[in-house]
Amino acid sequence: MRADRLLVVGKIVGLSGIQGWVKLESYTAPRMRIFAYQPWLLHNGAGEREVSGAHGREQGKGMVAALPGIADRDAAAALVGVEIRVWRSALPKSKRGEYYWTDLEGLQVVTVAGVVLGRVSHLFSTGANDVMAVRDDSRERLIPFIQKQFVHEVDLDGGRITVDWDPEF
Repeated sequence: MRADRLLVVGKIVGLSGIQGWVKLESYTAPRMRIFAYQPWLLHNGAGEREVSGAHGREQGKGMVAALPGIADRDAAAALVGVEIRVWRSALPKSKRGEYYWTDLEGLQVVTVAGVVLGRVSHLFSTGANDVMAVRDDSRERLIPFIQKQFVHEVDLDGGRITVDWDPEF
């Protein structure tokens, strides 16, 4: 795996009450898992602040959190819009044959015949399956991330994904 790096796992999107609680948007699945990945590095354009011990709960259709050191609404208001980042190493090791999308982004994609298709720019879910967006200098290909059918090998250490895919498609 590539060197440890920071990942965006959520964002502070609003205020909740007068005691410094904030509303969160979580990018983790399930969304409450965001609290398992700590410390958080709260990032804005001016810099980062490390926070450990954040806790929260689901509230209606959203989530709220209490952050250590934030005890009133004014202090919490300064955090609205801040990204929540964690070190990649804070996430648990993935099971064999399972991958974090962030680990696949940037990997080179080649066909089983050795044709280079480009690099994974991002992934997204369609509901039926996940899809890799693979870009080279001239085009983007959308390849279903279905192991054994289209994705034959993922070599994280080698930085490469081998796929059974027609380069003209």
